[in-house]
Amino acid sequence: MPRDTDPPTGGHPPRDPERAGPPDPSEPPALRAPAAPVTVSGPAGPGPDAEPSEPSRGYRAVFAVVEFRAVFAAHLLSLLGVVVSELALTVLVYDLTDSPLLSALTFALGMLPYLVGGTLFAGIADRYPARRVLVTCDLICAACVAVMVLPGTPVAGLLLLRCLVAAVSPVFTGTRMAALTDILGEGDLFVLGRSLLRIVSQSALLAGFGVGGLLLAVVSPRGAITITVATFLCSAALLRLGTRDRPARTTGKGGGTLLGESLAGARLVLGHRRIRALLLLFWLPPMFVVAPEALAAPYADEIGVGSAALGLLMCAMPVGSIAAELYTGAALSPRTRSRVVLPLAGAGLLPLVLYGFRPGAALAAVALVLAGAGSAYVIGLDQWFVEAVPDELRGRAMTVLTAGLMTLQGVGMALAGLAAEFFPVHQVVAGAGAVGTLCLLVLVAEVRRTGPAHRIRTEVRDGADQHVTSG
Repeated sequence: MPRDTDPPTGGHPPRDPERAGPPDPSEPPALRAPAAPVTVSGPAGPGPDAEPSEPSRGYRAVFAVVEFRAVFAAHLLSLLGVVVSELALTVLVYDLTDSPLLSALTFALGMLPYLVGGTLFAGIADRYPARRVLVTCDLICAACVAVMVLPGTPVAGLLLLRCLVAAVSPVFTGTRMAALTDILGEGDLFVLGRSLLRIVSQSALLAGFGVGGLLLAVVSPRGAITITVATFLCSAALLRLGTRDRPARTTGKGGGTLLGESLAGARLVLGHRRIRALLLLFWLPPMFVVAPEALAAPYADEIGVGSAALGLLMCAMPVGSIAAELYTGAALSPRTRSRVVLPLAGAGLLPLVLYGFRPGAALAAVALVLAGAGSAYVIGLDQWFVEAVPDELRGRAMTVLTAGLMTLQGVGMALAGLAAEFFPVHQVVAGAGAVGTLCLLVLVAEVRRTGPAHRIRTEVRDGADQHVTSG
């Protein structure tokens, strides 16, 4: 992805140069910082002394950046398209087959290809200009959805097309995340921009299923899917016309293949101790926190409540997440957001332990709201991640982040369902909270050990990173 040489738009100052710390012997050679006289102040762990102390400029400052407004609108359109098409496709497959298994498989296929796409195609995010990648991904999704609409498309074809759209998703998301650092810089505006996109994602999941349900009440499943073709095309147009054409982060002239670049980038990212710890901090809480959502219907049945209470349980966690993220982004300074990362991450799953007492719907909803609020730690974590990842690996790193996040959420759902075959649902959810908290306390200690002294700067340029693919 590109690196803008001009001052970032929106009136904020140019990015600070990345700082290099003492080399970590566990780092791959290409990620070790070149020798330089660098002084790192503050404590060894990530703390307030090592973070910016300027006040937050708030979400309004992000919307002042013209390019971000285009990215935001495109994100909203493509996300609604994905949610509505998933719902409509599930109904269509069930109508064609009368098979609950195949209908459920349609949803599952939305997560499984993330690992493949995020691993094998991650190099696209850095090898080609960001705008071209984003527009192409939207056009591929539009084409896949258009083929789904054709009456002659068999069920196997529908599932295959669903897989293709899911495989494209991590590349699109990783590329967009990396491109935001060029549009908004690497400071507070980037963090708030990422926060806004997450808030929209959470809100769209609530609104999208409602919109999809209304659409299916007045049009056929194929008709609803047809509408999503337009949303993808509009998203592509917004990104093409509303964002700058910046050069790729790497040129791919090092002689390596796209697959080689993708796998090499994944190895470099996962092989660096600091980046690996931050990735796990992104991945593990969602893996455990999906348990009550995956088991919401069985739990409602266990405590003997109806569909209205089930809807409350399904909505509680997103509501807590959205409210906490809005407050954290708007009211807290970057320094304070950095302070709360590790406490929130370490304690965010504890509300799930309340399920051990088999609470009623109201108290369970409170626990879910609190668990959702714990996800606000991600705002500060975004800043740590963008500081730790070299610019030339940023697209691949963020694609790997997206792929791992979706994959482990799917794994968490599957494990929760498996455990519920042998134990009561309330014990499974409480166990997820307890086991997850123990794992996160260990991880928090690791993140603290790999604090600012492990931030890196790399001299990887263009295809030079191909030199280390075998080592």
